[in-house]
Amino acid sequence: MNKLKYTFFLLLAMMGCSDRLDLRDPNNATTGTFWQTESQALAGCDAIYNSLIIDGTYMRMTPALSDARGDDMRGDSPWVDYVQVSNFSIPTTSAPVQWVWGAWYQLIWRANQVLEKVPAIDMDADLQKRIIGQAHFLRGLAYFNLANLYKVVPLIIQTPKGSEDSYPATATEEQIWAQIIEDFQEAKDLLPISYANVSGADMGQIGRATKGAATGMLGKAYLYRKQWQNAADQFNLLINGPELNIYSLVSNYRDNFTASNENNSESLFEVQFAGPNEVGGSVPNWGGDPTSSWKQVSGQACTYGADGYGWSDFLPTTWIYNEYKQEKTKDGKTDPRLLATIASYEPDDNSTTVYGNPWPYATNKIYPRKYTNDGLGVANEYDLNSGINYRVLRYADILLMYAEALNELGQTAAAYPYIQQVRDRANLPDLVASKPNLAQTQMRDQIAHERALEFASEGQRINDIIRWGWLYDADKLTMLKTHDPDFNTWTAGNEYLPIPQTELDVNKNLLPNPAN
Repeated sequence: MNKLKYTFFLLLAMMGCSDRLDLRDPNNATTGTFWQTESQALAGCDAIYNSLIIDGTYMRMTPALSDARGDDMRGDSPWVDYVQVSNFSIPTTSAPVQWVWGAWYQLIWRANQVLEKVPAIDMDADLQKRIIGQAHFLRGLAYFNLANLYKVVPLIIQTPKGSEDSYPATATEEQIWAQIIEDFQEAKDLLPISYANVSGADMGQIGRATKGAATGMLGKAYLYRKQWQNAADQFNLLINGPELNIYSLVSNYRDNFTASNENNSESLFEVQFAGPNEVGGSVPNWGGDPTSSWKQVSGQACTYGADGYGWSDFLPTTWIYNEYKQEKTKDGKTDPRLLATIASYEPDDNSTTVYGNPWPYATNKIYPRKYTNDGLGVANEYDLNSGINYRVLRYADILLMYAEALNELGQTAAAYPYIQQVRDRANLPDLVASKPNLAQTQMRDQIAHERALEFASEGQRINDIIRWGWLYDADKLTMLKTHDPDFNTWTAGNEYLPIPQTELDVNKNLLPNPAN
């Protein structure tokens, strides 16, 4: 497998200087000398992907700060920032909040350079299209995450041309989401279905954004903005075609969260992590200026690893654990997604170990298992060498989002088969038989239940809670408080991360968000 290896390449800032201080280092390229060749264009594109594997994005903080705010996970860390995120009391001076902000804007900076510089390079036209398409996709993904994390942020779609551009104003939600949709649409138009048969240096590389990934994220953006028909149209392409109906659920649910079956038929887009034995490196890739000694590892496994095997910064809630126990499989067993998601003592299901050792905790203790190396022949997570890819978009999500869009369009009966495909993998009973003729509001609750079980500790739950308006519905808020006591300290607006105080201090045009 020709897996994409991220380029540890620093795109240089475009800085003005006077003639009296016009110094050139002949050993290092500048923005004025770099963007000349096809190989440089591809290196610039690869550098955007590099921003996906640092602490602020998918290495650790974006999943962690998203999971923490859902009702499926809670903070259990000596690091107070994690606990404050979990109970919605995070201060504007929080370092993790700053890291997330900076990392996503680093990615946007790099994407903007590619979008400005690559069109002028004399190079293979098809490769040029693919590079531009990937830049649009990755910038759209960055703003998708920023919009969900912070609600309103500056919309920067070009590199600074003067000092006034250094103080970008806060955009409206409508402007931000319009740009997200535009970027994913551009990516969809430009990207190939796969790289297996393209001609160029990217031929056969696994991990690059594709037309399917762009289509899925475009549909997801429409869904989040309640543009139900537009969302359904995109999901339909991925389910029924033409051309894009190439995805399917893998038979083993846990294969979506280990290093043994990555980039599988269920994955539309995933971030490519790898251990040093695969791609080298000796220095953890937390962030800063990239160097050739960086690893390409995920910090999530150690962050979520059980006591004694990792940092155990987060725990599943008792509610989500019990949710998996509500419904037995067709053969009377526990939903198999439970033990793929949560490490718990389950002698009836032949699960009495953690990291290959006898269960050392109280029998009612539970820990995260998804995205950890528990049970995979790894002694512990402390070496920070986990190479488990982070799955950004799975086909299961496409199926359940399509069902949601159909239900919102008044086609509730048509939603059943797409939900059942996900249930079938878990060997759960036929929903048509167990819950026939659900009304639209009942189906909304059913889809919420199905999504909680399928996507627990995948950074999705808080986004669902916010977009469904549950925090501003008295009955739903009361329910959330029973799921997770952290919601007792939630106050209006604090479902988002605050705009970092350092950014507010230096940018006179930046406005606070509801969490400030």
